[in-house]
Amino acid sequence: MTPGQKISSSERKSFIEAIDNLFLKLELSYHYQFYKVFGNDHRLTEAKKIWAESLKKYPAECINTAVETVIQSNDYLPTLTEVLKACSGSMGAINIPTPEEAFIEAQKSSPPRQKYPWTHPIIYWTGREVGWELINSPNNRNTFHTFSKTYMRLINEMKRGRKFNLAPEDASDAMEPIDIKLLERLRKKHDL
Repeated sequence: MTPGQKISSSERKSFIEAIDNLFLKLELSYHYQFYKVFGNDHRLTEAKKIWAESLKKYPAECINTAVETVIQSNDYLPTLTEVLKACSGSMGAINIPTPEEAFIEAQKSSPPRQKYPWTHPIIYWTGREVGWELINSPNNRNTFHTFSKTYMRLINEMKRGRKFNLAPEDASDAMEPIDIKLLERLRKKHDL
């Protein structure tokens, strides 16, 4: 997602439902511990805000998968950190790298990008949308955030049926052969 672009209302609704589902399952699975930590409505509302902010880079499906994993593996009420780790792990369940892994792969890629051995074509499409210059720029601190948002949006589109294949080589990405005669004229003109 590019800065200023809004997420669709259906994505927002499914994300909110995933957060509500997460807390409902935690409440039912860890009843006493849950009420000890999130005892009143104010604390529960604030916790939902904090958790939602931390989990917003993951699609609803990953959050739902992660909560099942955490409940099955923890005897005690899981922390936000444990849920975040489970969300990151659930990205592997849909056979694509985490946003961090995808960003590193995009940074390591080299032209021609269509021929690079991508782990998944969605990384190429994310890099193309964000811009290879921005991805490889060492001075931009917001690049990963932009990449991650775009990556997660494209994952959601993939889950709704959009296909991400590597496109045929664009004219803008293709390297044109050097015009030797033009090069010689320029050398003469500039005494090189």
